[in-house]
Amino acid sequence: MKVINLSESNSVLNQYLREIRDVEIQKDSLRFRRNIERIGEFMAIEVSKTLNYQPTEVQTPLATATVNTISDQLVLATILRAGMPLHQGFLNIFDRAENAFLSAYRRVGRNVHGEEQLEIVAEYLAAPVIEGKTLIIADPMLATGMSMEVGYLALLKHGTPKHTHLCCAIATPQSIEYMRKALNDSPDVTLWCAAVDPILNEKKYIVPGLGDAGDLCYGTKVHLSDR
Repeated sequence: MKVINLSESNSVLNQYLREIRDVEIQKDSLRFRRNIERIGEFMAIEVSKTLNYQPTEVQTPLATATVNTISDQLVLATILRAGMPLHQGFLNIFDRAENAFLSAYRRVGRNVHGEEQLEIVAEYLAAPVIEGKTLIIADPMLATGMSMEVGYLALLKHGTPKHTHLCCAIATPQSIEYMRKALNDSPDVTLWCAAVDPILNEKKYIVPGLGDAGDLCYGTKVHLSDR
């Protein structure tokens, strides 16, 4: 699995990252969503440089021009709900791509020893045939890697992609290592991130991170068990 950390070279991406982390700017949910979307757009351009192209003729008012266009069939996938703005950023660039959506959430369970452990529960999947296509999975926070793994394995039920791009705004060293092991360090997978933060706290949140991306995008969620 190839890992590309876009923060290793300076670009305008740094501005978007700064703003999604800023506790004051985060108070504007519209701006937060738009910055996540812009990260998706930026990342989509970088991913596009790795795709396959073929020459295509186009008729202008004066003559025929030849332009290299993407020949790969693309499927954009995301995990609801936090992934939606990042997904939209990719869709703004890859506007002819097919789309897939998966619902997944964290649940604290207990192992055979009665100890608390984090579980990822997937309940819904809508996806096209993925066989032989290029799959892009967008999820803003790669904290443990468990949600991304669940999403990836669920999508494989719809076929084996030619290549998979896992795309996130912020990852951790733990999640990167987890995905390497989960995917057997496959050469057919590339992990893209805008930054890698050093710490995963006891609640499995990235530090310094930015908080709960889903809540910042769409408002605080209420669990029925809390009512």
